[in-house]
Amino acid sequence: MTKYVGGGVPRKEDPELLTGQGTFVETLTVPGMLHAALVRSPYGAARIKSVDTSAALEAPGVVAAFSGEDLADEWAAGLPMAWPVTEDIRIPDHWPIAKDVARYVGDGVAVVVATSRTAATDAAELVEVDYEELPTVVDIESALAEDAPRVHESMENNECYTWTHATGDIDEAFAKADLTVTCNYTQPRLIPNAMEPRAVLAQPSPAAGEFTVWSTTQIPHIAKVLLSMILGIPESKVRVIAPDVGGGFGSKLNVYAEEALCVALARRLGAPIKWVASRSEGYLATIHGRDQLQEIELAATREGKILGYRVKILANMGAYLQLVAPGVPLLGGFLYCGSYGGEAYHFECTGVFTNTTPTDAYRGAGRPEATFAIERAIDTLARKVGVDPAEIRKRNFLPTGEMVESPGGLAFDTTDYEPNLDRALEVLDYGAVSAERDKRREEGASKLLGIGLSTYVEMCGLAPSQVLASLNYGAGGWDAATVRMLPTGKAEVVTGTSPHGQGHVTSWSQIAADALGVDIDDVEVLHGDTHVAPHGMNTYGSRSLSVGGIAVHEACGRVVDKARALAAHLLEVSPDDLEFEDGTFSVKGVPDRTQSIQELAFAAWTAHSLPEDTEPGLEAHCVWDPPNFTFPFGSHICVVEIDTDTGEVDVVRYVAVDDCGNVINPTIVDGQVHGGIAQGVAAALYEEAVYSEDGTLETSTMINYLVPSAAELPSFELDRTVTPSNSNPLGVKGIGEAGTIASTPAVINAVVDALSHMGVEDVAMPATPERVWRTIRDANGGAA
Repeated sequence: MTKYVGGGVPRKEDPELLTGQGTFVETLTVPGMLHAALVRSPYGAARIKSVDTSAALEAPGVVAAFSGEDLADEWAAGLPMAWPVTEDIRIPDHWPIAKDVARYVGDGVAVVVATSRTAATDAAELVEVDYEELPTVVDIESALAEDAPRVHESMENNECYTWTHATGDIDEAFAKADLTVTCNYTQPRLIPNAMEPRAVLAQPSPAAGEFTVWSTTQIPHIAKVLLSMILGIPESKVRVIAPDVGGGFGSKLNVYAEEALCVALARRLGAPIKWVASRSEGYLATIHGRDQLQEIELAATREGKILGYRVKILANMGAYLQLVAPGVPLLGGFLYCGSYGGEAYHFECTGVFTNTTPTDAYRGAGRPEATFAIERAIDTLARKVGVDPAEIRKRNFLPTGEMVESPGGLAFDTTDYEPNLDRALEVLDYGAVSAERDKRREEGASKLLGIGLSTYVEMCGLAPSQVLASLNYGAGGWDAATVRMLPTGKAEVVTGTSPHGQGHVTSWSQIAADALGVDIDDVEVLHGDTHVAPHGMNTYGSRSLSVGGIAVHEACGRVVDKARALAAHLLEVSPDDLEFEDGTFSVKGVPDRTQSIQELAFAAWTAHSLPEDTEPGLEAHCVWDPPNFTFPFGSHICVVEIDTDTGEVDVVRYVAVDDCGNVINPTIVDGQVHGGIAQGVAAALYEEAVYSEDGTLETSTMINYLVPSAAELPSFELDRTVTPSNSNPLGVKGIGEAGTIASTPAVINAVVDALSHMGVEDVAMPATPERVWRTIRDANGGAA
């Protein structure tokens, strides 16, 4: 029985944030603090012939200015890449400041340090860089051409790696198929837009050789290790703090040049150094997401039963390899079969260098791309077979069960897909909406309806460690927690996860309060500081609850076990004779003989009478390394209305029925789904990063990179089914990325459905009014 888990407990984090009392890096000030501003290349590719900082050094407030060559001896290693996916992958040097060649617009070539941010920014404009402009290549296919300019001159071409994965006999599956479907899709490049731009403050303690780094990071523990490696500083001398962080979506899952640079400057100048990105600077210097070309082929029977999946993708790495960039497409590489069965599977991914901002994980990281491809392709298969999109899915769903083998080679923890889809169809009233769509078509209405389905499954947790080792990933998949009962009766939870909007403080408090039998307000959750929480693998990939949250749960159980032994000792009974409920141990059959966990916490602290071989204090530590990923799933249905005169697409209804196993906090889950859907709709209808041929980012501000607001979205209709995971004791699965993964294909399927009677089979993303209008015109033989 639970008191808090499963209830919509208000977020404990919110009062400070809503009253302006949060602590963000930009608001931090320390004595003697200086500010850094970078000089960034205006060219897609250029040789750096010289850097003249003399004028900048004479500007008011300027303390120092450096080129890449000036700082070359600061680095023990270049910026890290932790996922060499193949043995022959090409990994170029990536220095925090370019020394010889700038390889994309925004590549840092010099840095100015001044007494104020304004002074540093102004002086940076005075740095004179003599560039020799070089040929550029910005799109994937052009980069693979034999005569393409090489992004890295030391390489014979722009191919980074090719990775393949296969199960079954794919050739046999296609040979015996009654029909096949071949689809080609483009995943546009996307720019993350976290509420808070990136920032870093590095404070040195010169006498001790220590450094404290405050960063807007998702990965303080990983950053500590990597900053130590980049700068040659003993890891014990580095402390990384992630205070309140205003969102990340994967864009802060990196150790960036500016973090290493601020520590290097602090070491050289003996003063704290702060850098804060402007929004437009972040568009250039923070990773981008997606940017893939996809080809997916399905082999099927005449009834639409899928036999095999053959997938080939080209993935844009950008100019350098960021932390996990090569592995991002691989996270979807097992899921191009979605929630469907089959006999064979073949996946191939080629990573490609271009003169563009590097790419890396962006909400969903490989899984939105995979889900888009299979969900679009299965709709195409439905049309070819002549059945309803819901029916084609039901014919192909994997069976309900546990540890169900997928054609992609994964064992899905728990599956129960058809009831989930049925619930979504019921919430929508699928028959009635379909009838309205058909009626408008028959009447020749200028505003058409379209219905799009997306029945996704995703892979969460980024664990276990041994599986990550088989993929050559450079870290483990575990996470850690320490739980202690303080002598005053309060509980303290120290977690290795690092929240940036997910509500870990609330959810971990719910888990701990129920497990320990204390009031939720008596639980304090500490996180994001590597001195306070020394062990952790941090937050990304929808892993926090199913890994870090389980560590909290297990640590609480160990605290209760220790308390049970102490209670038995004090009550002079066997531990087996005790019952534990609502934070109190009582002797079975003698309910008035009790010890509360608060009383036991004080007794453990005084240590006046402890069981033999028992240490003082009531605390426990757990490192949880899961036995499997978790595989949440769901059914999303989008209804759009298209104005055929203008091409405008309006999302009029959106139904999402997700299954993330047992739910800790339904309000937080709903919030995660809402935000995820918004980002997925944005990818489908609005967002696209565009480069000109010379490497200039044309969508460099929110003026021309369109980010939707609540005004562009309907009220989402949410529901859930519950299929607990069997890979952790709480039965939970991830939810943070589900909305993004499911929604993009649902929207595009709806757009195509609205126009399918015209013969339209695809509309490229984003489905802007102009693009949709041109599609309608072309379908009408050129008539507007």
